[in-house]
Amino acid sequence: MKHSVQELNDIAKEARRVTMKCIASLGKGHVGGALDIVDALTVLYYEEMNIDPANPKMAGRDRLVLSKGHGGPGLYAILALKGFFDMKEIYTLNKPGTMLHSHCDRLLTPGIDMTTGSLGQGLSAAVGMALADRIDGNGARVYCIIGDGESQEGQIWEAGMYAAQMKLGSLTCFLDLNGQQIDASVDEVNSLLDAGEKWRAFGWNVQEVNGHDVQAIYDAVEAAKTCTDKPNMIVMHTVKGKGWKRIEGTTMSHSLSVSADDLAEALNDIDKE
Repeated sequence: MKHSVQELNDIAKEARRVTMKCIASLGKGHVGGALDIVDALTVLYYEEMNIDPANPKMAGRDRLVLSKGHGGPGLYAILALKGFFDMKEIYTLNKPGTMLHSHCDRLLTPGIDMTTGSLGQGLSAAVGMALADRIDGNGARVYCIIGDGESQEGQIWEAGMYAAQMKLGSLTCFLDLNGQQIDASVDEVNSLLDAGEKWRAFGWNVQEVNGHDVQAIYDAVEAAKTCTDKPNMIVMHTVKGKGWKRIEGTTMSHSLSVSADDLAEALNDIDKE
């Protein structure tokens, strides 16, 4: 790795701080699903992806589709830290004239490669990107992050079948398996049962990792690169709202108000991680 595990953990910690400041600047937002993907985003943007913050539309770049688009503030934090845009922009979330909407918009935000937020559609876009890269022969890789609640959408599985049919080894998807969605636990609403086995049955190369272990995530991405005849699924076992102790692993973490006192509490918790 280019960075040590400690360095990556420190980056992820700072990204969680920035995520909380971003959401608190508006006073409410999708906290849980933004905080729990930060470790994966840190590994992708600081270790794996061929990108250039000074040239966000660089030809042949690797791309990320955040299909669970409400996790946008977590991605915005990483993009700001990488220098895709000025850090001051994080305080404009969903305000008039902002480049940062609650759901990612490729027409507004440098570094965003696909507009998402209508759940279930992002994986299809990622499949299309991977197919286009194959035609272009540019060697680019495509990454996609989907949610477990989002995986109740049929379009996810249609895209999954087609990716396997086309043997898209350049596509690596992360399933954010935090067990919670907007109304209740995933198991209460519509259980995925054994998500890893489902994706294996759909013809994907599947790995399962602790979604907050940067070394494990890095190793899984590296292993995925060696699988060239199947799309790759990395099932990440995560804690929704990771870092803010009071809301960790709860349904309430999906979307909530964040006061100045809440922000102070969350930042204090993150600092102690």
